[in-house]
Amino acid sequence: MRDIEKLLRKISKKDRQMLLDIIGALTQKNHTGLVIKRLQGNNFYRVRKGTFRIIFHYNKNKETIIDSIRMRNESTYRDF
Repeated sequence: MRDIEKLLRKISKKDRQMLLDIIGALTQKNHTGLVIKRLQGNNFYRVRKGTFRIIFHYNKNKETIIDSIRMRNESTYRDF
């Protein structure tokens, strides 16, 4: 979670609000307008918005757990 908080502090206010809106939509199960794709070989999903990638999964109770928010680069999906 620290990495997410650190990224949110570094980016512009406009980008921060956009990411917080997406996170809110994911946690409230309001996926309208979001393109969600499952990552190959595991149970993680991603939402792509501009250069940002929000990687998440669902726990046993079908709650959304945000694992990472990253700016797209060569190692974005390496840990998943």
